[in-house]
Amino acid sequence: MFFNSLSFAVFLPIVFVLYWFVFNKTKSTQNAVLIVASYYFYSCWDWRFLFLLVFSTFLDYYTGIRIEKAKTEVGQKFWFWLSISINLGFLGIFKYYNFFADSFSELLNGFGLQTSPLLLNVVLPVGISFYTFHGLSYVIDIYLKRIKAEYNFVDYSLFVSYFPLLVAGPIERATHLLPQVKVKRSFDYQKAKEGIYQFVWGLVKKVVIADTCATYANAIFDNYESMNSLSLLLGAVYFAFQIYGDFSGYSDMALGMSKLFGIDLLRNFNYPYFSRDIAEFWRRWHISLSSWFRDYLYIPLGGSNVGMAMKIRNTFVIFLVSGFWHGANWTFIAWGFINALYFLPLLLLKKNRSNMETVFLYWNWNSFKVVLSMISTFSLTCLAWVFFRAKSIGDAFDYIGRIFTDQRFLPQYLENERYNYEIALLTGIFVVVEWNSRTQVEPISGRYSSFKLALCIVAIVALGTYSDYKEFIYFQF
Repeated sequence: MFFNSLSFAVFLPIVFVLYWFVFNKTKSTQNAVLIVASYYFYSCWDWRFLFLLVFSTFLDYYTGIRIEKAKTEVGQKFWFWLSISINLGFLGIFKYYNFFADSFSELLNGFGLQTSPLLLNVVLPVGISFYTFHGLSYVIDIYLKRIKAEYNFVDYSLFVSYFPLLVAGPIERATHLLPQVKVKRSFDYQKAKEGIYQFVWGLVKKVVIADTCATYANAIFDNYESMNSLSLLLGAVYFAFQIYGDFSGYSDMALGMSKLFGIDLLRNFNYPYFSRDIAEFWRRWHISLSSWFRDYLYIPLGGSNVGMAMKIRNTFVIFLVSGFWHGANWTFIAWGFINALYFLPLLLLKKNRSNMETVFLYWNWNSFKVVLSMISTFSLTCLAWVFFRAKSIGDAFDYIGRIFTDQRFLPQYLENERYNYEIALLTGIFVVVEWNSRTQVEPISGRYSSFKLALCIVAIVALGTYSDYKEFIYFQF
């Protein structure tokens, strides 16, 4: 069930009515409605994998209590590492086993040892990376005595399985979400209104921007060997807007619909394509994942409180792991490695925290330099996205190489596709809207909000009927 599907358009109002008007007497009944809705929502993908969600929930609930009750450090460590091992074990089997088996087989074949690896013929359970990280952060925080264990199984189950964030985040922390589900929520008209606006804007990002750009990005990447330099450049830019509109659109829809139930989720995107350097980009892109790796990997490795050599090591570790988290393919690892290389000069020059404040342009020489830095950062990001999108590292290098060697910058018609350069105008308008909205919570709030909302709905209907690309990119992670 997609957020942008007709079935979800029926599902969400039913849950809303049951939540506020039928089972609204206590916190427990509210939570029960959301849990049932969440499990039904997840079962629509593949009911056979419900056992993984249930097992993961029970595992971390039980080990969290055992860690807190353990009277010795040895006991605490036993339950802690049991939870970590099983969680990462399931994630490794379903997501990475075939990758390691294939890679090891290719390595042996390179030495003349012919092998046929035993591969698992299973699909990746949707959302497994996200709800696994929810549980991991909860157990780690208990072990480090940052929080107390949750003894109410219903409350904890909702924390893990809450359907707006279940399959593609944001990755919530127990310190933020659990206190909200442990109290009865009261209907807040203003918050619900903001939620509707944010949900609709997320739908615009998905249907109008991501799905439309995907039509052309897919056509260009799938036929890149016959494309000229201009088309390849456009393909990289289109994919950059596709993945941003797709993922940030999902996050906006998740945050918006959650406000309808009186629950606030963590912000996941903060206009990342207006970043002035790569460090700022990663403070603004997929914030919940970046902060997760910072708090649970980078800082435990020593963070920035070590020598320069160790800082460099920690930086490459966190980017490589982040790349690997996105998928079992060498292209994702290469993407992480490239971003680490981008980050390295800032780290060496101690400028990785130079651009912390929101930028305001007054169109002077300094503003011109800021715009250039934004354009250069976006260009570097687009080049890295080529590795993220390509089927192999070889294809990515070939794609980028053709950009610089073909040297034909004339309009090119794609067979069986509409003339694709009209999308440049659409993305340009989107950039202007994003820029003017960067200091607001919801881009369609403020003056004339009703008119903006109506305009967004018209755009969704108009371009939604043209686009047939529906699945969210991050469902594969």
